[in-house]
Amino acid sequence: MTIATDGTGPAPVALPASVGRLAGGGGETAVLDPSSGRQFGTVPAASLEDTDRAITGAAAAFPAWRAVAPGDRARLLRRFAAVVDAHVDELAALEVANSGHTIGNARWEAGNVRDVLDYYAAAPERLFGRQIPVAGGLDVTFHEPLGVVGVIVPWNFPMPIAGWGFAPALAAGNTVVLKPAELTPLTALRIGELALEAGIPEGVFTVLPGKGSVVGQRFVTHPLVRKVCFTGSTAVGKQIMAGAADQVKRVTLELGGKSANIVFADADLELAAASAPGSVFDNAGQDCCARSRILVQRGVHDRFLELLETAVRDFRVLPPADERAQMGPLISAGQRETVSRYVSGADVAFVGSVPGTPGDGFWFPPTVVIPRGTADPVWREEVFGPVVGVLPFDDEDDAVALANDSDFGLSGSIFTRDVGRALRVARGVESGNLSVNSHSSVRYWTPFGGFKQSGLGRELGPDAPDAFTEVKNVFFAG
Repeated sequence: MTIATDGTGPAPVALPASVGRLAGGGGETAVLDPSSGRQFGTVPAASLEDTDRAITGAAAAFPAWRAVAPGDRARLLRRFAAVVDAHVDELAALEVANSGHTIGNARWEAGNVRDVLDYYAAAPERLFGRQIPVAGGLDVTFHEPLGVVGVIVPWNFPMPIAGWGFAPALAAGNTVVLKPAELTPLTALRIGELALEAGIPEGVFTVLPGKGSVVGQRFVTHPLVRKVCFTGSTAVGKQIMAGAADQVKRVTLELGGKSANIVFADADLELAAASAPGSVFDNAGQDCCARSRILVQRGVHDRFLELLETAVRDFRVLPPADERAQMGPLISAGQRETVSRYVSGADVAFVGSVPGTPGDGFWFPPTVVIPRGTADPVWREEVFGPVVGVLPFDDEDDAVALANDSDFGLSGSIFTRDVGRALRVARGVESGNLSVNSHSSVRYWTPFGGFKQSGLGRELGPDAPDAFTEVKNVFFAG
């Protein structure tokens, strides 16, 4: 099945072949093009019985995968990366069609899956234990894989977040069952096909679309699933953490965010203002790292707003297949309604534009608001849309206090020419990832995760495979 197009939307794409082979005992889920709102296919949803079969199959595949020699497992992961690399354009086209991501972002996201696989392909040969000096013998440690890992992926970044879960888990010798979001299953299904093409054995990496209340919940309750990796809302993350406690099951949780972008008076204001739209409107603001709270030192507040208005009006919101696009549509009509509710009660300073494309689509303009104090919901809550608030601050202490006045602590930015100030503020802000004079949050070779209600545990970086192992200590009497 392919997308029908009138020339304004994404080019036609074929649904992954595996769609026709899914069991689908849980019914079907419609697949929509967010830029037009049109349905272009359906994907079967797994039932509880389908989920149990997938988990049992992953458990059966675990002993053989665990026993694969480290060098051979590394070669398989590199081959997987190479196969993904050969299909980057295909995966990007699927993401544009299914998620409304701009084509430039979608290519980067597919490339990120390739790069993360390639990076963790080195891990099987570098999961070192230690020899610990003891009296009376020899003591050594081993990193043992956990078993079956359940990875639950959100709809905002379907490809990269999937890779951040399955690549280090596979490298450490675990098997993986991955549940994509109901709205965006296509690239995960295609990546599952590419894994088999690359020679990853059947059952080692399984993609299982379905409802979170069925598939995701079963990951939490099934005794053969030894760890759950979840990226999504804080509310659901709390439910997963509570459910996992019953079996003392390991979890990694990457949850919500309300990140601060702190702009001091000595900063390069032109750089800070020009880069701010991309830091919050990228992916239509559907990003837990979005810098959706801009704090500007009072003396330059008005000048910054002038510069920001120009940058927002120049921000290119276009059909996502357009190579010039910097922002596409929201994921769904429901998400558009949620964002609209926040803005309807806010003081709007200025807005950007949306394209005049035929059909409905789930478009929302980049919007800058002036919150009515720090208790304003648009300032405190995660809008998950292209909306940013701007408030002034007085000095360093005030900036840090305002930045920390949040339940979240995932990411953030600091703009200043003073290195000492940058270091003091970075140490003071309660956040897992900060950038100085930039908005970069994610690099696959550095750790990523949040403070407070933004999550638990760390993804990415050189130590990520360790989080998918147990440390075993063995003493040999001398």
